Amino acid sequence: MKKLILMRPTAEYAEQIMECKREYLAANSSMDGCGPMRRTDDAMEYIEKCALEENPETCPATLVPATQFMLVRKEDNKVLGFLQVRHCFNEYLSKFGGHIGYSVRPSERRRGYAKEMLRMALPFCREIGLDKVLITCIDGNIASEKTVLANGGVYECTVHEPNENKDMKRFWITLQ
Repeated sequence: MKKLILMRPTAEYAEQIMECKREYLAANSSMDGCGPMRRTDDAMEYIEKCALEENPETCPATLVPATQFMLVRKEDNKVLGFLQVRHCFNEYLSKFGGHIGYSVRPSERRRGYAKEMLRMALPFCREIGLDKVLITCIDGNIASEKTVLANGGVYECTVHEPNENKDMKRFWITLQ
């Protein structure tokens, strides 16, 4: 795999962040793991919201503290995808969302980037005090399921998420 880095969003990547958003929207993609991307129309606002949501003191009361990452391929400095680590749960996350959400931009899918991005994020999860992480995916999302399983995920159960009317598979990864 080419040299990849997992990093927090920065102004250097502002144009690419918005390109990714347009690509997700054009593909009707869910933007899992993209944090506040869906609710912002400006890259600098997105970067600012990501920083605010990471800090427990500035995180909006309706959310939980979370760290936002993007995966960048060093060879061409291209943003390939996004991953969010939620530091704790609210009721919804404990049932349906989990600790980690991720997605690869549509034009870069099926190349192993999600698997690598998740692998790279697990040490950070240990650093913030998690000893295991919950990851969920829509039942039938074989690519996401394979990504979780390749990183040591163990299937727990499938639950029905009533708001979206979707069945969600729950997996746990124990951190070493």
